Amino acid sequence: MASARTILLGTCLSLGLTAGCGPAPSPENIGQIRAGGGYQAQYRDPVTSTQSEPLLLSERMNAEKCRPVDRAGGKGGGLVATALRGERLSRNDLVDIRVSDDETFNGDYVVSRDGSLKLPFLPPIPAQGQRPEDVEAALARLLVSEGFYDEAPRISVRLADFASISVAVSGAVFEPHAIEIGNSGADDRDTLRQNALGASTEARNLSAALRSVGGVRPDADLSAVELRRGGKSYHLDMRGVFEGQHAVDVMLLTGDEITVPSRQCFQDDLMRPGPVSPPGVSLFLSNLTQPATGNAPSAIGREVREMPYGTRFMQAVIDTNCVGGARATSAHRSAILFTRNPMTGVSTVIERNIEDMLRRADRDDYDPYLLPGDSIACYDSSVTNLAEAAGVVGAVAAAGTVLGQ
Repeated sequence: MASARTILLGTCLSLGLTAGCGPAPSPENIGQIRAGGGYQAQYRDPVTSTQSEPLLLSERMNAEKCRPVDRAGGKGGGLVATALRGERLSRNDLVDIRVSDDETFNGDYVVSRDGSLKLPFLPPIPAQGQRPEDVEAALARLLVSEGFYDEAPRISVRLADFASISVAVSGAVFEPHAIEIGNSGADDRDTLRQNALGASTEARNLSAALRSVGGVRPDADLSAVELRRGGKSYHLDMRGVFEGQHAVDVMLLTGDEITVPSRQCFQDDLMRPGPVSPPGVSLFLSNLTQPATGNAPSAIGREVREMPYGTRFMQAVIDTNCVGGARATSAHRSAILFTRNPMTGVSTVIERNIEDMLRRADRDDYDPYLLPGDSIACYDSSVTNLAEAAGVVGAVAAAGTVLGQ
């Protein structure tokens, strides 16, 4: 009895479709992808035999390309502790000011666009980047120097509501751009909190800014995240967010600029959910045995799958129903991953035989992590191809019959 592959080849030859029915050529990529020179070592081609090959080398191969960690950054350091820590005022923040029982100065004030607080009968008080207690001290000095009091009165400066801020983020993040963070409406807070002094700062933290630009890339150097503010530069060590430790997560101000440097390598330990990781991976998929009759059934125009950050290629292949079913018709399928090196912007195409990957004890070594914007395409087995070719033969024969009548 002839094999399915033999019948398929005969059908293809009879139709003159040898090029279309034959095996597809291997993807050609720029760079040494096959040998482990890609963004991930997991992109390289699987070896045919593992008997003489050491297993699970990908993480070590990736680490060999890394630039040294910036040890000088330290975990916060003295400058960071004094200049960045704590609650800081920014433009458009709402501040409650009370000067003993003096109705002249008591009231709610908004930090002006120039970064100052403007109280009646007093020169502007610098507030941008200042702590509430700093404003209290400055106001006390002004009240005495302007002749309103002989001695400094009791003063209270309290934040009533934090405004949103605009910051710029660049470097080893997935979507570098200027962003606005920290915006929360009254509907997001209960009635008691709306009437109370104080506000939450988490929405204006550094980690919130990094999440808002798509999260840090796997090549990010979290030991030396740079924050530029008011002409000064600070280096922050945020590695603790992935190590189960307290990390430097300072409150940001309008006008801050954040740069995440790159270690020029893929770091496997950053491929997991975390406070500065991407929220997930949205995949573009193609898995159509039969051409779609319209846009709606094929889900054209929208991402059709969202997966947790840290998902691997074969996990996504299974999730997209490219694996399983009857062995006679579903075995020997293949899947292709379309990705892009986020450091260079160069596209990469990876192909895997699904059955081979499912049966490899060392599959993690050749099973890439998925990155935001990746695409997956699944190809059917030879038996399904045979059915497709037979359908073409039937269609051609039917057309010939109609034309001959």
